[in-house]
Amino acid sequence: MDSSKIKKKINRFRILIIGRANAGKTTILQRVCNTKENPEIFNSAGEKIDAAVLTASRERGEHDIENELAFQTNPGFIFHDSCGFEAGGESEYDKMNKFIADRSKKVDIKDRIHAIWYCIPMDQASRCFTEAETKFFSRCDTGSIPVIVLFTKFDALYATEFTRLTENGMLRKDAKRLAPKHAEDSFANGTQVKSLYDPKTIRRPPKCHVCLPDMNKDDADCGPLIERTAGILDDRVLQQLFVSTQQTNLELCMKYAVEQYLPIICLPRALLTIVQDTCRACCPR
Repeated sequence: MDSSKIKKKINRFRILIIGRANAGKTTILQRVCNTKENPEIFNSAGEKIDAAVLTASRERGEHDIENELAFQTNPGFIFHDSCGFEAGGESEYDKMNKFIADRSKKVDIKDRIHAIWYCIPMDQASRCFTEAETKFFSRCDTGSIPVIVLFTKFDALYATEFTRLTENGMLRKDAKRLAPKHAEDSFANGTQVKSLYDPKTIRRPPKCHVCLPDMNKDDADCGPLIERTAGILDDRVLQQLFVSTQQTNLELCMKYAVEQYLPIICLPRALLTIVQDTCRACCPR
């Protein structure tokens, strides 16, 4: 099934984003949808919710995970925010768990959750797993929905590594250049990543994780998140939908276009034409 037929049938790719307050969730969604604007929010009946009303509700501690977030720049993505779950309370956890279970039972695939992005910020005050995070990966049954952990604000570790390198005698310019690679290597072999996949304590580990630095910058690269998400989708139809919906990674469109058509196309000219047409549909300019 080609991407145009898939979009007509399923319409939109639906993502649940989870994370504590100030984890950088909105910033990531803005990068994925290539905008600086805030999302429009709709209730379960499809009615647009006034931002002022929503803010007042959140200040009272009220939040509806069923609300849909969409950006005008890419309405092909629908997001649900688990705001409030970070408190770790049993009530908040139960609401989130029920939402996932109920959505998994939807008959129409367009109403199901297609992926979960779980944001864990790496800034100085938030590096340890919270009770809510441990609870989610130990108890929450996400069924066939793939989960990716997003280590947000990862650039905070660059500053820590820079300080360590300079204290050990490295020149500042060299430390600035090497700090990102050192931080990434250290983190990859550190206790936090190991504990996330430890079968002794984590019964339901994520499919994978991705480190996202500098998402607040104009030239931020969300490519790794897009690539990882596409890579963990076992359902080929959903994979095609995701690739054709995202508009930030032309190379990904080309990669999946080639993989889709290479086995049945022999002529280079024909292959090139199909790849170009698919890429134009995936990532319009």
